[in-house]
Amino acid sequence: MDISIVSPIFNEEESIEILCDRICDVCSRNGYDFEVIFVDDGSSDGSPAVLERLAAANPRVKVVFFQRNFGQSAALAAGFDHASGELIVTIDADLQNDPEDIPPLIQKLEEGYDIVSGWRKARKDNRILRILPSFMANRFIKWTTGVDLHDIGCTLKVYRRSVIQNIKLYGDLHRFIPILGHQVGARIAEIEVRHHPRRFGTSKYGLGRISKVVFDLFTLKFLLSFSTRPMHFFGYVAFFFYSLAGLSGLTTVYMKWFSRYRTDLSGNPLLYLTVLLIIVGVQFMATGLLAEINLRTYHEAQDKPTYVLTRKLNFSDRRPGSGRE
Repeated sequence: MDISIVSPIFNEEESIEILCDRICDVCSRNGYDFEVIFVDDGSSDGSPAVLERLAAANPRVKVVFFQRNFGQSAALAAGFDHASGELIVTIDADLQNDPEDIPPLIQKLEEGYDIVSGWRKARKDNRILRILPSFMANRFIKWTTGVDLHDIGCTLKVYRRSVIQNIKLYGDLHRFIPILGHQVGARIAEIEVRHHPRRFGTSKYGLGRISKVVFDLFTLKFLLSFSTRPMHFFGYVAFFFYSLAGLSGLTTVYMKWFSRYRTDLSGNPLLYLTVLLIIVGVQFMATGLLAEINLRTYHEAQDKPTYVLTRKLNFSDRRPGSGRE
């Protein structure tokens, strides 16, 4: 198998068949040996029935059904686990990504790259609710991680199996796959791709995801920079709080010995507040970060997937490159 096209599905019944026909047409015209893997992420509309019909009509179409909605990261992880191709393409199911861009992505990859990401330069989304927050997030991600991509949130990407099989997804880290690939030495490129207005339904994303991106980026930055040396991170935090404590202490001493009011040291609320903030802040940050480390260890050490399947269609008992069935 040359190429596996993976598409997460969540309540996209109107667009699935159109997308499938376009993918098959593009791949057939270009002579690819391909498979299309749809991962139904607990859809509550007619998507499962459409997927069953497509799989029955075309053996190249393979479907994984989740027991419930586990999120896009889990859906992509399931697609990666069940893919047989040497190259893996990811694409949204809402028809905003164009399958005609798959060959240019693959051609760019063949220049010697491991990951090629799409850039929706002429994006057809709401400028205030989608484009502006995305622009700000991409600039912040570039500044934080050093990975220079204009549009890291674009689902349309192509990966080499050798890279993607070394990446574990959990939580909502799907948007950071290029960064995770960069961690393992992947060579990354970006090309402009087309972007179409949404034809059916409504977007599953809103401004509420901004906070999730910030939290996930904070977690990712910690895991990339300090997962093997967490004391460096905690040392930086401790130094910051100790600096505040020193400033507060000097202020308290000044108020005691040099101020005209001569405030009593033991009765100064600034001293107690500083001590309380240090204790509470360090405890909360340490607890959250240690929990993230434990979660990573839990999934990776046991090779435990982040999803539960109910059934699969058109998959053989053994698949090349996959250790799970």
